Amino acid sequence: PNKPPTVRFSSKMFHPNIYADGSICLDILQNRWSPTYDVSSILTSIQSLLDEPNPNSPANNLAAQLYQENRREYEKRVKAIVEESWIYQTSAS
Repeated sequence: PNKPPTVRFSSKMFHPNIYADGSICLDILQNRWSPTYDVSSILTSIQSLLDEPNPNSPANNLAAQLYQENRREYEKRVKAIVEESWIYQTSAS
C-alpha cells in the first residue's frame, strides 16, 4: 500500500505520543511511511514507542511534560488510566 494504515488505540491512553482520539504520533505512520513496512515492523515500532516515548514530538503535551519533569506523577496517571480501563471492561462484560 502507498498509504500508511490507520492505527488507533480504542482504550483511553495517557502517553506523550498518543492523541486524545487514540491515534499515534509515529513517523512511520505519517511522513516516513514506506510500503516495505509489514504488520510486524509497525507493531514493533509501536511497542518501542510505548516503552520509550518521544517527548520531543508530543501528541499529548501534558503527558510529555510530566514524562520529562515528574516521572512519578506521569506513571501514576498511566496506572490510573489502565486501572480505569480494567474496571470498565470488567463491568461491561
